[in-house]
Amino acid sequence: MVKGDVNKPKGKTSAYAFFVQTCREEQKIKQPDQSVNFAEFSKQCSERWRASTVIDKRRFEDMAKNDKVRYERDMRGYVPPKGMAKSGRRKKDPNAPKRPPSAFFVFSAEFRPTVKQEFPGCSIGETAKKLGIMWGQQTPTQKQPFEEKALRLREKYDKDMAAYPSSCITPSLCL
Repeated sequence: MVKGDVNKPKGKTSAYAFFVQTCREEQKIKQPDQSVNFAEFSKQCSERWRASTVIDKRRFEDMAKNDKVRYERDMRGYVPPKGMAKSGRRKKDPNAPKRPPSAFFVFSAEFRPTVKQEFPGCSIGETAKKLGIMWGQQTPTQKQPFEEKALRLREKYDKDMAAYPSSCITPSLCL
């Protein structure tokens, strides 16, 4: 099954993508019968791109600018078929009840200050990893109070959602 509109103009190509195309064409000329290891080829291309000077890259940047102009011109004349317009995500009502945290997040909220105190230089990600390890080391009995609290918060959320007018995006219009 084809995803999207087949008549939609091809997206714009970056300077690096033009560079990789050129590298691939060079590779085909040098070794036409040899298959290419994609991972190795990509690594070599990225190293060559990083080693290139601004003057060497300018050619590809110009190609990318021209392709961007082409894309914008093509998009001006493009009309998406009915039903394929930008759907996007539904807007979240800022006044709707907030989803409850999981047992792990209840645990994390309680133990984050302890971890921050033990490891003051930890980044947010490192702290989260340490909390994840700690959570994994908890026995089911030790996890139970956090799971119970999360369950109580979930029940409260479900009750609040049942009382909240779900069809309202703008609460002032629903009164």
